[in-house]
Amino acid sequence: MSTFPPSLKPVVKATGAGLFGFRTRLLLTWLALFGLFVAFFLSFDLKFSIILEKFPNLAGFKLGPNGFLQGAALTLFLCLCSMVVSVLFGFAAALARLSTSAVLVGIASFYTSFFRGTPLLIQILLIYLGLPQLGLVPGAISAGIIALSLNYGAYLSEIFRAGILGVARGQREAALALGMRTPQIFWHIVLPQAMRVIIPPTANQFISMLKDSSLISVMGVWEVMFLAQSYGRSSYRYLEMLTTAAVIYWVLSILLELVQARLERHFGRAYQR
Repeated sequence: MSTFPPSLKPVVKATGAGLFGFRTRLLLTWLALFGLFVAFFLSFDLKFSIILEKFPNLAGFKLGPNGFLQGAALTLFLCLCSMVVSVLFGFAAALARLSTSAVLVGIASFYTSFFRGTPLLIQILLIYLGLPQLGLVPGAISAGIIALSLNYGAYLSEIFRAGILGVARGQREAALALGMRTPQIFWHIVLPQAMRVIIPPTANQFISMLKDSSLISVMGVWEVMFLAQSYGRSSYRYLEMLTTAAVIYWVLSILLELVQARLERHFGRAYQR
């Protein structure tokens, strides 16, 4: 016996849903597009021997000459550190914007305005080249983490603020009626509900951070883009190296998307039917 209402049977038959499920059609679409993607890059007449030779370095399977991480491993290290620090900056700025203190609101709004209103590359160079004039000499990796954290913390602060404000006032009032204190209300009532709104745009920011970390290559940090440009310059095979770097960034982004999907399911359980 069919489970579809009579009014939907013609639509189901027209779309072919009776032959292939949604997941099957989704998978077939991805495979078709991936095939076109591979065919496009194969048309460049790539030299795969160079890709195989340099891939372990680009992927971070080997340490750099200084014994530290390089390639994708260094990119992940930079991003993970920046993610943690940017969340702290963003959370502090969001709470400051929501406070009743004019000083805190002024500091937070100035911070978000500057770091959202100027290019990330300029911020990286200001920190790396400007701080030494003040007597502080950060390393290239430290300067990159600071710049990424400050920049993305400004964007995250607005995401966090919007998520917190998106929780209905009635939730707070009900918690107060139950005798809960303000810190308890925030941590146990407001924040868990706000996370459902916060996670998708925050994950998008982290994926953007992963790609923007390539800007740190201007300081000579041996991350993916720096190595791809260096190997391409030395072998005169830029397309091979840039294509490999693009695939590495794509794979890392997909991993972050999987983490995002898992978090969305976790915090969205109460809203699922």
